[in-house]
Amino acid sequence: MKMVKSLLLGTAAGLVAVAGAQAADMPVKAAPVQYVKICSLYGDGFYYIPGTDTCLKMGGYLRVQAEYYMGAGGIAIGSGTTESPQARFARDVTNDVNYRTRAAISWDVRQQTEYGTLRTYIRTGIQITTPVDTEGGAVFWDRAFMQFAGFTVGKTQSFFDLFTYGGGMSYHNVRTAGDTGAAGLTVWAYTAQFGNGVTGTVSLESPNGHNRAGVVDVNAANFFTINAAVTNDNAFSSNVGGNGFRMPDIIANLRVDQAWGFLGISGAVHDASGSYYGGVNPAASLCNTGTAAAAGNCVTNGHPADKLGWAVAVGGQLNLPGGDQVGANFAYAEGATGYVTNVGTGMGIYNANTSVGFGWLSDGVFGVGSEVELTRAWSVNAGYQHIWNARWRTSVFGGYVNIDYNANATALICATRAANMTPVFAAVQPVGFNCTPDFSYWEVGTRTQFNPVPQLDIGLEVLYSKLNTAFKGPAIVQPNGPRPAVTAVDDQGVWSAMFRWQRNFYP
Repeated sequence: MKMVKSLLLGTAAGLVAVAGAQAADMPVKAAPVQYVKICSLYGDGFYYIPGTDTCLKMGGYLRVQAEYYMGAGGIAIGSGTTESPQARFARDVTNDVNYRTRAAISWDVRQQTEYGTLRTYIRTGIQITTPVDTEGGAVFWDRAFMQFAGFTVGKTQSFFDLFTYGGGMSYHNVRTAGDTGAAGLTVWAYTAQFGNGVTGTVSLESPNGHNRAGVVDVNAANFFTINAAVTNDNAFSSNVGGNGFRMPDIIANLRVDQAWGFLGISGAVHDASGSYYGGVNPAASLCNTGTAAAAGNCVTNGHPADKLGWAVAVGGQLNLPGGDQVGANFAYAEGATGYVTNVGTGMGIYNANTSVGFGWLSDGVFGVGSEVELTRAWSVNAGYQHIWNARWRTSVFGGYVNIDYNANATALICATRAANMTPVFAAVQPVGFNCTPDFSYWEVGTRTQFNPVPQLDIGLEVLYSKLNTAFKGPAIVQPNGPRPAVTAVDDQGVWSAMFRWQRNFYP
């Protein structure tokens, strides 16, 4: 028995030895290789581009929304960028419901250098917005900038902007603020870091990105006309697309960013000079010929002295316990109304067939022999967002903008009103007509958003907008297309709503 036991143990030992030798001869499985490495220098979502020290994060979103009494991507009816009054009773000039589908993709590329981080950011996409676009859609791009050694150059948000409830707390296009976040603009800026979250920025920016209202000659053919774009008479070449200017807007900004939120103050200087006297823009070959067609806007007519407009703003946001947020912003401008409001050059709303309300915006007005009278404007906006839980949040918000033409500007406008505003107004106004171009506009609303899963937003916004009209009082407003004549200019209000689904990727 002892002999058998020894034989079995010896055989087992031999088998183990042979197996070990065979295992040693087999190829060893290679450890997994991480071909795309995570880059943790700049936060979540960044990866090293293979073979480089450059980090990339791709992001974007898909947005689908339905709008009631809104258009052009959330602009409340009657508050568009040009004077386009809405007759809600006329079937061929209004759209009660509009759709927008937008797909955007972004690239955020960063790398470390001896001067700090070099960053390049691009965001572009395609959208279909009814009724303007065909189903083929339209390309858009709102960001394309570089940041290096404190400099920011390219298309981004204005450094004048501080707080807005647009985007973070609401869906619609805010008209009571001059915020440029939706479309961006070209900047050449330098930001200094002072420590403890305090920064200061000086920026040279495209004046057209601030929804420039322009300088208006009261002798122009389209001087404050209804249902038509206002003809600006600025001292620069607009050419095709209206992007010409003599000088960039000069922006200065000082702000502090901390865990509790941020607080900032901004200032801007803006060219508000007028072109030549006369009002119209004849062909160059007609100037100085003595013909009637050359009566306006020629060098020999002279021009008003150059004027600079300006604007200031103060705003901030507080981050409250539980994730709630509250913010406010105040802005004031003279001759730079685009920093206060995004209304554009005019707005108008018909109330069935009984009355109409409207208002026109400008940086300044002038007439033959006069100087440019700068338009004053101010706005205030505030918003609050409450986080109910991880899936539900509700915000409330509101804003107000006031447009004020001084006494000289009002006199210029009213003196030429009858001739240049026909057929909007009859040549002879009823007794009691109030000739004042001043107007105001306000909006209040609420949005509730549901996030059933992370990065998916489903929300509903309800908005009320009110136009406190210019020229309020009895008037004879002539028929315009399908719209009948009305006998009163009065304040107008509109209820709007928007329902949105949005899938977000890394921003």
